[in-house]
Amino acid sequence: MSEQTEVPLKGRSLVTLDDISTHQIEELLHKAAYIDSHRREVAHTCDGRVLATLFYEPSTRTRLSFETAMLRLGGSVIGFAGAQLSSVSKGESISDTLKTVSNYVDIVAMRHPKEGAALVASRAASVPVINAGDGGHMHPTQTLADLATLMSRFGRVTDLTVGLCGDLTFGRTVHSLIETLCRFGNVRFVLISPDELKTPQYVIDRIKATPSCSYVEVRDLSAVIGDLDVLYMTRVQQERFFNEDDYLRLRDTYILDEEKLSLAKPDMAVLHPLPRINEIAVEVDNDPRAAYFEQVKNGMLMRMALESSLLGDELPGYVPLTPKEVQA
Repeated sequence: MSEQTEVPLKGRSLVTLDDISTHQIEELLHKAAYIDSHRREVAHTCDGRVLATLFYEPSTRTRLSFETAMLRLGGSVIGFAGAQLSSVSKGESISDTLKTVSNYVDIVAMRHPKEGAALVASRAASVPVINAGDGGHMHPTQTLADLATLMSRFGRVTDLTVGLCGDLTFGRTVHSLIETLCRFGNVRFVLISPDELKTPQYVIDRIKATPSCSYVEVRDLSAVIGDLDVLYMTRVQQERFFNEDDYLRLRDTYILDEEKLSLAKPDMAVLHPLPRINEIAVEVDNDPRAAYFEQVKNGMLMRMALESSLLGDELPGYVPLTPKEVQA
């Protein structure tokens, strides 16, 4: 999407970050930083608005983040967490649910186990729909949280060596992050995983299609950790495996502990989409390089920026980025 044909965010849905321009992503990052330092000023931005969180699969953290974002903007929230709690258990289609809920609310955040569900929802709804994760496919607001964390740590999202470690096959957050970083360019990817959990070809193709980006695939975290500016850890997700033996065998393949961290740069940032199982030792939490709980805060701020933008509710006192600042 070129800057000339950029469509304003107001009234739009966000199914994937490819729906919006890199300038709009930068604008959301800028808004989130403003919100963080002007909490009181923005507290009534979405007065009278209602968000629906339709979570067809469990994700307490993401749901609470979307809900808290709307509450901190002055709006309110309705919704369900688990398909068994909704008319879905009676056989209602996603389209019918969204057509119905559109009559109640101003904006929807939806998580669903099936890939493509968010697109179906966005077409059926008459209000903006935010994809809060659909199957192993896309999780755009997690990527926004990741980008905001890179901005807060480095002041940029380019000219970085980014290591992604663990489950690179099923981890939707990894795929989303790589694809978006490729749009900004100048990133060196280090893909660290066992052979069974390697990065899918379509993601590799995206890196190859970006002249300013490069990648290497390795198995040994300790051998490359010293080269990294960012280490993005992932959990090996049991719910993505068909065979429990495979899951148990691969679960403990990559664990970040103080010993491995001692080989890393002093300003490396450790990110993780959470929940953590055991892939980052608790001892790492107190290290200044641990950025994963900061990521949680950034996720809420980015969702505040996104919800207000899609609703067209302006943040009091906010001055938009100029294109010149974006290039800087």
